[in-house]
Amino acid sequence: MFKKVLIANRGEIALRVIRACKELGIHTVAIHSEADALAMHVRAADEKICVGPADSALSYRNIPNVLSAAEITGVDAIHPGYGFLSENAHFAEVCESIGIKFIGPSSENIAMMGDKAKAREIVAKRGLPVTPGSPGEVRSEEEALHAAQKIGFPVIIKATAGGGGRGMRVVNRAEDLGRAFQAAQAEAKSTFGNDGVYLERYFLEPRHIEVQVLADQQGRVIHLGERDCSIQRRHQKLVEETPSPVVDDKLRRDIGKVAVEAVKAAHYRNVGTVEFLLDKERNFYFMEVNTRIQVEHPITEMVTGIDLIKEQIRLAAGHPLSLRQQDVVLAGHSLECRINAEDPDKFTPSPGTLTKYSPPGGFGVRVDSAMESGSVVVPYYDSMIAKLITHGRDRQESLARMRRALGEFVIEGIKTTIPLHRRILDDPDFQKGHVSTTFLEHLLAR
Repeated sequence: MFKKVLIANRGEIALRVIRACKELGIHTVAIHSEADALAMHVRAADEKICVGPADSALSYRNIPNVLSAAEITGVDAIHPGYGFLSENAHFAEVCESIGIKFIGPSSENIAMMGDKAKAREIVAKRGLPVTPGSPGEVRSEEEALHAAQKIGFPVIIKATAGGGGRGMRVVNRAEDLGRAFQAAQAEAKSTFGNDGVYLERYFLEPRHIEVQVLADQQGRVIHLGERDCSIQRRHQKLVEETPSPVVDDKLRRDIGKVAVEAVKAAHYRNVGTVEFLLDKERNFYFMEVNTRIQVEHPITEMVTGIDLIKEQIRLAAGHPLSLRQQDVVLAGHSLECRINAEDPDKFTPSPGTLTKYSPPGGFGVRVDSAMESGSVVVPYYDSMIAKLITHGRDRQESLARMRRALGEFVIEGIKTTIPLHRRILDDPDFQKGHVSTTFLEHLLAR
């Protein structure tokens, strides 16, 4: 097992990793920008080191600075969390080259699955169901038009190195394709440093279903069931739940088997998430593999009792899976609401000082956050300030618990999305589980 781990991240995920490391008896090092010098994750770690100014490009995403911090503090592993450098194949490769373990998949895995078009090719060659789309990256407007006509409109243009809803454009008509293609390329280039894009059929009102997988160095792979991530705004997830209200035992076995086969096809190692679209006829199609821990991983932990961060660390250290597929039991139902520092009506950022921060509690309630009264939400990073998670014996109890917890959550000094979450949970269609990726769009239009 590792002796000292540097956490190359900030906020709640950095604190989450620090806590897991401490339970495993691992010494921790927190990096921070100048803006985060007094942050909770910094205070919780055994050591701290500043890696640059507030701008994440000069601090949290600054590979030379992060690696210098790792060498100065003498760590034997780095945990990247999510975002920042978590899916940067070059960063993982450099870690490997200097003898520091990257807690995640190999650089080859990240490069292979990080290219969404290449990942589709790998999975399709295995005979697994993929969303109809271009066979690979499209490099010109003419090539994109040819692919779109073959696929059939509407289509969605996606960045090959994409994530978080960036570098995506939905196109309903051929005459709109050129402008959308250029916009997607430009956003992909500015966000990911790679303007590669590909095309997929755009399904109307699908559900977004993802499957959590664990894979050890010996090639054994298991899945931990599905998460329903259909409540989204501009491809950014807001509410997640497990199990999905529309996935029965047979569909769970089928989609889980495909997820396992997909990662086996890529010789994938460590923790990952296989994402699918589920259409109205309950047909499912592979979209991509996320080569990191997901923001919504706590709901899987709640229904399985498995600490995914600890598993991630153990797998990176070379430990074999301690579970077989038949050992995985899903108990009850779990929901997660992402609480963002945003105006809930305009969706504009709301940075500032939390004059009061009083999280909810009680049986079946979990809050993952690195905030407290007096904390400052700075404008330089992601707006998520807390993840509110509930667990119940069934979906109705989990929903009731979430509504109660949202009512208890007090955050003053800034605006948050708590009112939006309460509106979502009060909606009759959501309560019945009748949702799709366009649910929020329809809700806000009422």
